[in-house]
Amino acid sequence: MKIRSEQFKGNVRKQLADEALQSNLSRFGGGFADRRRDALVKVDDFEALRDRGASIRAEVLENLDYWLLKFEAEAQRRGTQVHWAETGAEANQILLNIARNAGVQRVVKSKSMVSEESGLNEVLTEAGMTVTETDLGEYILQLANEPPSHIIAPAIHKSRDEVSALFEKHHGTPRTDDIPSLCEEARGQLRPHFLAADMGVSGGNFLIAETGSVTIVTNEGNGRMVTTLPRVHVAMTGIEKVLPTLEDLSAILRLLPRSATGQDITNYVSILTGVRDEGAMDGPQENHVILVDNGRSRLLGGDLHDALRCIRCGACMNHCPVYQNIGGHAYGWVYPGPIGAILTPAFLGLEKALDLPQASTLCAACEVVCPVRIPLPDLMRVLREKELTQGLRPWHERLSIRLWRWLALHPGWYAFAARWGTRLLRGMAGSDRLLHTLPGLDGWTEGRDMPAPQGETFRDQWRKKQAAERKIIPIRLDPSPSEKKAGLKK
Repeated sequence: MKIRSEQFKGNVRKQLADEALQSNLSRFGGGFADRRRDALVKVDDFEALRDRGASIRAEVLENLDYWLLKFEAEAQRRGTQVHWAETGAEANQILLNIARNAGVQRVVKSKSMVSEESGLNEVLTEAGMTVTETDLGEYILQLANEPPSHIIAPAIHKSRDEVSALFEKHHGTPRTDDIPSLCEEARGQLRPHFLAADMGVSGGNFLIAETGSVTIVTNEGNGRMVTTLPRVHVAMTGIEKVLPTLEDLSAILRLLPRSATGQDITNYVSILTGVRDEGAMDGPQENHVILVDNGRSRLLGGDLHDALRCIRCGACMNHCPVYQNIGGHAYGWVYPGPIGAILTPAFLGLEKALDLPQASTLCAACEVVCPVRIPLPDLMRVLREKELTQGLRPWHERLSIRLWRWLALHPGWYAFAARWGTRLLRGMAGSDRLLHTLPGLDGWTEGRDMPAPQGETFRDQWRKKQAAERKIIPIRLDPSPSEKKAGLKK
């Protein structure tokens, strides 16, 4: 996938100006968020379940080498060939070699974010193979020649009219806005590809160490078709996806669909183990798993370690006000939203995604809904600090922060600057007491007006309040001794 994260600000302006996209995003709105809320009431103690999920993922990452080696041993014992790839390019080459050795010409794919990272489709196409995405959203985007816009709903930025136009262009069929008809049309187009494919390529939601299995979680039957019909199956997944046991998988599967789409369970949960048994009618004759690092190991034990707990549910972007207004393509790489604001600079290098850690209001909605309790706002702050310490932010921004730091360490000067700053801002306001533009903060005031200060700082107001209270004569409720004596005489 082409990297465009360096052009984030330009991407944002383009997305905000796209009326069709804005209309589609407004329909997306809080749909997944509302369904998540409704699904949680059916769980006795969802917060305890989140604790369990976070604990499972944390324990795996603390002993990642052990669990990966256990997975490899168990997978090989059941006939699966396990390959290790340090980079996306290396993973592509491994898969290409497997395909060539097996005489593969036609490839069908289930949704795989790691293959998006590595740009696998382009590599296979250049090698003369036919590659077909079979997830409905991914298939739509393949026709449109676009990358995914969401982790779990890749074509969420497309309207039914846009999908209908794509199908008319590529299938030569009459246009229809009936969603069931469009789905049936896609099934008819994809079915021959399933039957003719030599190789199926999938991702892997989770790897199970105790059984050497790959788990795929989908709402469409394409995942099972891809992994069982072709004679060769290759699962391409990140090294952080391993879970110790099937019991751990059961706990995570109670979190994933509820957090992602608000479902109690997804339509298809496939646990793929080994190769086709002798006499069986389906299943691959060759089964491969490519474990991809591609920057993940650099995060282990570091400031961004907790980001590797991610189970790719998409809840953070479903609740993110920034994502809901700009969509996924603005982020410029595979992972959008709050988790993308961390993973993209972590995997590609901070200098290639300078604006992504800033693409957040730090409202913490993402942290509140994350099923494995990743402290996403804290991690974005870590990246912001790194940008400053490494001198990657613009000079005027760094100068402003240094000036703020100096003032904060000198209370007298801070009070002086605050006093005159509030008066200046009050003078700049219009008759409506609003600031319509602020020099140096054009990005903030371009789309919003800011209330002007009253002209007095908090310190000034507090000082006046204290002075007024000192002038008040206290009222004595109890009589003095002389008053008591006088009263007795009476």
